[in-house]
Amino acid sequence: MAERIDVEVVVIGGGVVGASAAWALARDGRDVALLEAGEPAHPLGASHASTRNFNPSYAEPAYLRLLTRALPLWRELEDESGETLLEQTGIVNRGPLPDRARLLENAPAAGFDVEVIPPGEAARRWPGMRFASDSLFLPAGGRLWAERAVRAFHAVAGRDGAIVRHRTAVDGIRVLGDDAVEVTAGDLVVRARRAVVAAGAWSRELLAGLVDLPLRVTEEHPAHFALAAGDDGSGWLSFNHREEPSGFGWLGPIYGLVSPGEGLKIGWHGAGPEVTPATRTFAPEPHLVDALRAYVTEWMPGADADRFEFLSCTYTSREGEDFILDTAGPLVIAAGFAGHGFKFAPALGEHLAALATGGQPDPFFALR
Repeated sequence: MAERIDVEVVVIGGGVVGASAAWALARDGRDVALLEAGEPAHPLGASHASTRNFNPSYAEPAYLRLLTRALPLWRELEDESGETLLEQTGIVNRGPLPDRARLLENAPAAGFDVEVIPPGEAARRWPGMRFASDSLFLPAGGRLWAERAVRAFHAVAGRDGAIVRHRTAVDGIRVLGDDAVEVTAGDLVVRARRAVVAAGAWSRELLAGLVDLPLRVTEEHPAHFALAAGDDGSGWLSFNHREEPSGFGWLGPIYGLVSPGEGLKIGWHGAGPEVTPATRTFAPEPHLVDALRAYVTEWMPGADADRFEFLSCTYTSREGEDFILDTAGPLVIAAGFAGHGFKFAPALGEHLAALATGGQPDPFFALR
C-alpha cells in the first residue's frame, strides 16, 4: 500500500546542495521533505570523500556574493552540529589566471584579501610545492570536511523539522499544475507545491520530458599521494594550478589540498571521460594516472609520486561551468556544479529555499 506525504516543498537529492536546501527550508519553518537515494555522502554521488577546497579565488561578483554568504553559514552549521567543518588554512593560485585583474579587484572588494607572492618567497613559505611564477595567496581559503558536512546538513535539517528519508530513490516526477507536483519513490508518493531537484548526475534522467538540461557528466579521478617522510601535513595549504611551461602535457587545471590521514589530494579539473551513473567504471584511465603522477614528480617535491590511491567522483557540468539555479513551473532546478559547487553549499541551499518560496532567480544562473 502506497504511503503519501503532503508538504510545501520536496527536495530530491540529499547531496550537499539538496541537504543544505532542506536545512534552509526547515530552519525557516517550512514544511519540507528530503529524499535521498542512498545514505548521506554515499560513494555513487558527488558529495563523498573526506575533503574539498574552500576556494574564494573568484572574479565573478555572482560567485563572490554566494561565498560571502556561505562563510557565516558554514560557521552557523558548525555551531548547530557541533562539528568542525571549515579550516581556513589558506589557498594559493599558481600559474596564469585568465581573470587575474578582475580577481585582484573584485575578491578584496567582497572581503577576501589577495596577496601577490613572487616564486622565491612562495617556495620559502610552502617548500612542498614548486613555483615558476608569481602566485596569488588568499588567506580566507582552506579545507572543508566534505562527508562530515553532508551528514551535518542531514542531521540539523531533521532536528529543525524536515522529514528526511534515506534509501529512497525517486523514480518519477509529475507536474500537476503551477503550484502542484507529485514525486514517487517506490511505494512513497509525495505531493508538494514545489520540488527542488538537486540530483547531480541523475538530473537529466529525472527531468526528462519536463526540462531539457544542457549537462554532461564526467567521471573524475583525484588521488591521495603520500607526503614526504616526517611531514604530517600541518604546513600545507590548498592550491589551484593553471597550465604553465612544463616538461609534461597538461590536461587542464589542477587542484589540491591535504586530507589529514590520507595524504595530499590532487586532481585534474574536468579531464575525465563522459559517463552516465550506470556506465562509470570507478577505475581511472591510464593516461590520467600517468599525467597526474608526472605532475606530482615535476611540481610537488613534498609528495611521493609512487605512493598513491585513486578516488572516483562525478562532475555534472554545462558549457562554461556556471551553475543552474532556476525555476520551471513548480520545479526548482539546482544543477551543473562542475566540481566547484561544494564550498557554496549553505548559500546555495538558502538561495534554493528562497526560489521555492516565491523568490526570484538570479539571471546569472538562469537555465537559458
